[in-house]
Amino acid sequence: MREGTLDGSHWAHRRERGSFLGLKFTAWLVRLLGRGPVTPVIYLTVLYFFATGRRVRAHVAEYQHRLTAWSGRRDLFPRRPVFAQYMAFGECMLDRFDVWRGSLRLASVAMDDPDGVRDALRGNGRGEILVCTHLGNLDVCRAMAELGEGVALNVLMHLPNAAHFNRLLGESGDARLRLVHVGDLDTATMLDLAQRLDRGEWLAIAGDRVATHGERHAMASFLGAQAPFPQGPWLMAAMLRARTNLVCCLKQQGRYRIHLRRFDDASTWTRAGREYHVTDAVGRYADWLAARCLDAPLQWFNFHAYWPAGAADAR
Repeated sequence: MREGTLDGSHWAHRRERGSFLGLKFTAWLVRLLGRGPVTPVIYLTVLYFFATGRRVRAHVAEYQHRLTAWSGRRDLFPRRPVFAQYMAFGECMLDRFDVWRGSLRLASVAMDDPDGVRDALRGNGRGEILVCTHLGNLDVCRAMAELGEGVALNVLMHLPNAAHFNRLLGESGDARLRLVHVGDLDTATMLDLAQRLDRGEWLAIAGDRVATHGERHAMASFLGAQAPFPQGPWLMAAMLRARTNLVCCLKQQGRYRIHLRRFDDASTWTRAGREYHVTDAVGRYADWLAARCLDAPLQWFNFHAYWPAGAADAR
């Protein structure tokens, strides 16, 4: 286990591009006019970011190269694959606006839940942790609040780097959704989260980004090369003695599918074995994430440097 280094290129140091007013105005247009008339605006915006984001284009190309080489499949991506991934992000943005205005309902979303995680959400027992990802539609967390038939969902995230989206989400008025900055997880906050779990509320946290300098992380093989993954979700599970589940929401054949999996029960971990369990959880999560990337290759919306410079392909 190693601590990461943070320089000016790290995603946690980058300001969110665009303006809140512009985002809010677009959301208002979608609500007023519907999706169709606003679609060209979104695609023009995506084209602008594609044309002006040389560094981000390189990050996307690296991901696509690694996924292709690791899987041995040359059929994963269409022609002009980097631009296609940007356009997939534009489609995801339109879907997020649909979620915010209430026009994307769970009745139109397919479920892949062989372990019965949805039943646990509907139950009256202690809350659990959903470990999510930047693959697919991140607003699955909001959908999960509805999916759980009113369960309160506490979404832990690095708020400063998605300030515009979070302000818009906060103004949506969904009282079941509480945003918690991951940098604020002091003793008092952890006690509060434990009490929320005891009341039957759930926590959601991404497992695929090391947020800040000094955050503990473990290196795991991901798409054929070593990459850093945060230990935070699993350490939190250990401290809260909570069960963990994996979730992502992918658009396949024009329809969203929520993938839910039971993962681990940290209440059974011993203090002496915690380091082993956390490292093992990181590795298994990375394997699960790689498999989901094959399900929806263009929906990797983690547009930042992911692998350390010079990370070699595994042979």
